[in-house]
Amino acid sequence: MTNQWRLLGELGYDIVGLRSKDWTAFSAADSIPIDFAVTVCDAAQGENCPAWPGHPLSVHWGIADPVAVPEPEQRAAMLDAYRQLSARVTSLVNLRVETMDLASLKAALAGIARLEGATPLALHRAA
Repeated sequence: MTNQWRLLGELGYDIVGLRSKDWTAFSAADSIPIDFAVTVCDAAQGENCPAWPGHPLSVHWGIADPVAVPEPEQRAAMLDAYRQLSARVTSLVNLRVETMDLASLKAALAGIARLEGATPLALHRAA
């Protein structure tokens, strides 16, 4: 079990059966439609994006990669990444997207991208 999965289990998440998925798991024609495609890793943000069914909005919420720090500091870095992602997801689910026009929604997503811990690339993309 990787450190990331272990941490999620310690935080109370049921991790049985969870696995990382490649984007192709969500890009098939019979996949469940996606409303938002969010990248968080600056390296992944530069990759060619697939043609998502339904043409979801994409946004980059870059945060520092916790695995990129030395092993003794990884747990603290993972907790920071978790906290930063949690704040972003909480902000997203609290948006009243059903009442927002496209321009307002894009502005709100860019605002979320600028929350504490944003990488320089995320700040640049959200400007």
